[in-house]
Amino acid sequence: QVQLVESGGGLVQAGGSLRLSCAASGSISSISNMVWYRQAPGKQRELVAGITSAGSTSYADSVKGRFTISRDNVKNTMYLQMNSLKPEDTAVYYCNFLLRRTYYSDYGNYWGQGTQVTVSS
Repeated sequence: QVQLVESGGGLVQAGGSLRLSCAASGSISSISNMVWYRQAPGKQRELVAGITSAGSTSYADSVKGRFTISRDNVKNTMYLQMNSLKPEDTAVYYCNFLLRRTYYSDYGNYWGQGTQVTVSS
């Protein structure tokens, strides 16, 4: 069984910072891409940032220059450093890993349960 557990969400004033973490546990052989998504009330889930196994990163235009994604391959953990937060960043943030449980198995998508980020104006 593989579990992704997110942490670090909360309430912050505009201009503040938060650091999200997503840690995978269980039987894992390797993790390929790691991605952060978010979903605001009444809106579709959107991609925020992604990082490949080689460390290449990509960001949504709305967060470029403010958010930084990183990963620790030893700890099977992904991070999202969020600075200069805006009220429009308010959403539930979800992590997604593309991983395989054994060397011989196929890669599959796994999701975290979500963590709430609320930015007050």
